[in-house]
Amino acid sequence: MVNLALPQIAAEFSADASQIGWVPTIFLLFTSMFLIPIGKLSDIYGRKKVFLIGITITGLSSFLIPFSPTFPVLIALRGLQGIGSACIFGTSVAIISSVFPKEQRGKALGINVTGVYGGLSLGPVIGGVFTHYLGWRSLFFILVPLCIFIIFAVTRWMTVDWADADAPPFDLVGSLLYVAVVFCGIFGITSITSQEGVVAIILFFLLLPIFLSHEAKIYNPVFDIRIFKNNRVFTFSNIAALINYSATFAIGYLLSLYLQIIKGLDPKSAGLVLVSQPLMQVFFSPWAGKLSDRIEPRYIASAGMALNAIGLLILAGVSEETTIPVIIVALLFLGFGFALFSSPNTNAVMGSVEKTEYGVASGTLATMRQFGMVLSMGISLFLFTFFIGAVEIGIEQSSNFINAQRVAFLIYAMLCFIGVVISLARGRTA
Repeated sequence: MVNLALPQIAAEFSADASQIGWVPTIFLLFTSMFLIPIGKLSDIYGRKKVFLIGITITGLSSFLIPFSPTFPVLIALRGLQGIGSACIFGTSVAIISSVFPKEQRGKALGINVTGVYGGLSLGPVIGGVFTHYLGWRSLFFILVPLCIFIIFAVTRWMTVDWADADAPPFDLVGSLLYVAVVFCGIFGITSITSQEGVVAIILFFLLLPIFLSHEAKIYNPVFDIRIFKNNRVFTFSNIAALINYSATFAIGYLLSLYLQIIKGLDPKSAGLVLVSQPLMQVFFSPWAGKLSDRIEPRYIASAGMALNAIGLLILAGVSEETTIPVIIVALLFLGFGFALFSSPNTNAVMGSVEKTEYGVASGTLATMRQFGMVLSMGISLFLFTFFIGAVEIGIEQSSNFINAQRVAFLIYAMLCFIGVVISLARGRTA
């Protein structure tokens, strides 16, 4: 929804091309920073409890964001919303994996992915309509009653919590180091053209060995790097997820700007175009998840990433004269490819670990997803800075915008081709 409102938010707060990119990026940054520590906490204290805390934070921040007096305040509240998101994404897959047996897990995860993409399908439509008629603030207000309903539903009908009563103490030092490393790494990548970004990258390389050394010594680390050393399927599946989201997340951001600024569509019409991708994901994700219970997940996920590459190559050829049906065809390729990739890859990850590690595995996979999303946005923001500079995006920058978008989609397509190789190399799921 928020992608459809970016031009309106930029106009109200006089935000330039790089600044407005932080509206989605700060949300992803804070989600990435806290996913792993929160996943670990949920294994110790209960996944239901942490999930409810996340819904509460999301509802509170969604209520406050429309009252933001300045752009920095809006960005700060989006960061708080990201923490709530970390509580949700760090526990939801773990809860589902705890409930269903191995032979039904793929199907269950496919249904979960359908729910996610059902939201993504409604997002562009709702975002476009509400932004067009009621303004960008309405996008956050409508989340508040939804969060209240979820709290009621979880409290009443989710009667079981999942926690390890014998779990060792929480690794607080490791968690603080992890948060610092992730913040410096992601902030540095997305702000590499600034002095602050360079400093953040330097701090990242200084803190990373300290964090890894601490985690290698402690009995119950917040981020057990040994799971990557000893589990090839887990490692390569997570890398595949990182690459896939790095190559695909910024599509909605770029096309939202393209359709509204270059093609002159209103938010409602742009949303109707963008909905074609998640609709494909809704239709095919349950089938793909169920299929991964019978066929080796790596083959299905790799085919999906190959389709994503085709869709991105089509988008790389987009110009000011490109017709809307061409955009829709590319989005259909991407939607089908994403459906084939997402639930089979998730099934491979969760099937490669023990039940006691579901929270960490879920948090790790979600972190790879968020890292990928931030990297995807980081590439776009860097290219905007290089091609457009610190000015508001308007029709007068159309040629520079098209050049930046083309380079971005070519980079994303190359990432997908690399991802196909990584996905196939993971080996057989147990």
